[in-house]
Amino acid sequence: MDSTPMPEPLRRAVHQYVAEAVFNCFEVLRYTEPDVAHDWKRMTLYRSTDAADVLTMASMLIAAHCERTGMAPDTLRYYLQTDYQKSRADAREMNRARAQVAGLLGEPAPEGDDRVLAMRYAQGQHRAEDALTPEDDPQKLLTAACLYGLSAKLCDDVDALNSYLSPQMAAMARKVADALEIPQPATL
Repeated sequence: MDSTPMPEPLRRAVHQYVAEAVFNCFEVLRYTEPDVAHDWKRMTLYRSTDAADVLTMASMLIAAHCERTGMAPDTLRYYLQTDYQKSRADAREMNRARAQVAGLLGEPAPEGDDRVLAMRYAQGQHRAEDALTPEDDPQKLLTAACLYGLSAKLCDDVDALNSYLSPQMAAMARKVADALEIPQPATL
């Protein structure tokens, strides 16, 4: 296994892409909040696809470096998981998403004997049941609190957390924000 570290310019570019994707993920969460409900459809779609596209750019940048340094094409395809790649324009994927939404919203199951559609419908039903109970998954709560706290700290608007989050989530996000130091440029 190659133990050569990632070249510093590539590392920084990847970090920039990841930071941009994380901010887009924050925006997805932000537009699910009731105080911005007027724009949730447009903005959650924009920002979730932006996040996916930015992470794709990071992947392709790394892949281009790997190709340039001699990685075998089959290995590169395997690492990129091209067999799993799904297009947002693929009609089958949209049908699967429709089945899951039907399950989420308690609508009738899609007709037919397509096992994948039935599975996605059942996933939607399961998530709908989960939505009836308070969020208690510590990993999901911490992820949301980190995104909200990070954004509030970067925007210097920690007090606004109380205006659009539940008291519990606002308190967690405030703790995250309070723990963060604003990065200062390196001195030479």
